[in-house]
Amino acid sequence: MLMILALVAAIVVIGWFMGVSRALVLALPAMLLLVPIGFHLFLPPGHALRLMVGGSLLGWLWLGAGAAVVLAYGLGLRWLKSRAPEVPTTATATATTADKAPQSGPFSEEELERYARHIILREIGGPGQLKLKGARVLVVGAGGLGSPALMYLAAAGVGHIGIIDDDKVSLSNLQRQILHASERVGMAKVESARRAIAAINPHVEVIPFRQRLSRENADQLLAGFDLVLDGSDNFKTRYLVNEVCVKHGLPLVAAAISQWEGQISLYDPANGTPCYACIFPREPAEGLAPTCAEAGVIGALPGVVGSMMAVEAIKHITGAGQPLKGEMLIYDALYGESRKMKLSRRADCAVCGGDDSGEKPVMPVT
Repeated sequence: MLMILALVAAIVVIGWFMGVSRALVLALPAMLLLVPIGFHLFLPPGHALRLMVGGSLLGWLWLGAGAAVVLAYGLGLRWLKSRAPEVPTTATATATTADKAPQSGPFSEEELERYARHIILREIGGPGQLKLKGARVLVVGAGGLGSPALMYLAAAGVGHIGIIDDDKVSLSNLQRQILHASERVGMAKVESARRAIAAINPHVEVIPFRQRLSRENADQLLAGFDLVLDGSDNFKTRYLVNEVCVKHGLPLVAAAISQWEGQISLYDPANGTPCYACIFPREPAEGLAPTCAEAGVIGALPGVVGSMMAVEAIKHITGAGQPLKGEMLIYDALYGESRKMKLSRRADCAVCGGDDSGEKPVMPVT
């Protein structure tokens, strides 16, 4: 028995080295194994040839069964590979990216697979995913907060994403601005963001604005969008974004970070919530709220808070859950704590007009 097995192994090895086809290499050992089985089936017990090949049929049957299992496994893998879709090469993928422009209407098969984990969520489902596909969201700033927000908005299937930023990618950005990469240092951030988003989801339309938001262009830049995310890093821009959003009745997801702490809220005075100026009626005195460049920031913090911005945007668009309307979430990364503050409109707000309640703007939620 050992001699026959050694001969089978030798045939397989020699055939492999000689480049013989796999079918022929497997067929010859299979035929050779049939010989001892035939001896046991057709020769009388005690025959010399039966004794030469082990004296028992059971061992050969087990060996044949094992070989059949291995063969069936190989054929099964081959069949599965033949049915698997071809994975495009990098060059092919690049060439076909332009053909995958965002489309309105029902989802393609690729989109259904891409968004499957959203569609099976009870709070989103197919109708919610269609709302995301038709949404037009503007993100102010493609930096620390804008990076994760843009990535998750694109991955979620928000169909039209505008980006406002006049800055270029610098090496110091890469500690936290994960949308950008080393090879794009010196590139305009809106272009770097556009390329990164295209790599994440080619079904998303990116509308880049390489300019600084100002009173002269704010109305024009925000026109046509139905939700704004403010990830800017200075109070002048934050106040301007809030003012224009109030003017046009646009809901605003605004967040800020410094060192180890971040805050986020959804301001929608058109639907009864306070605006940003209700909570922060005036810019803090110099030195009280230093920028990240002045005070530093832990790199992962904007990832956490920027992702929260994307979550709030998705909730607002789909109607899922309870958005942070009239509430501010404060996250302390250093001690792993978070707390909520209830926000109220300011009766004397110079931007949204407030209401007649006379309540103070911030009250802790117990």
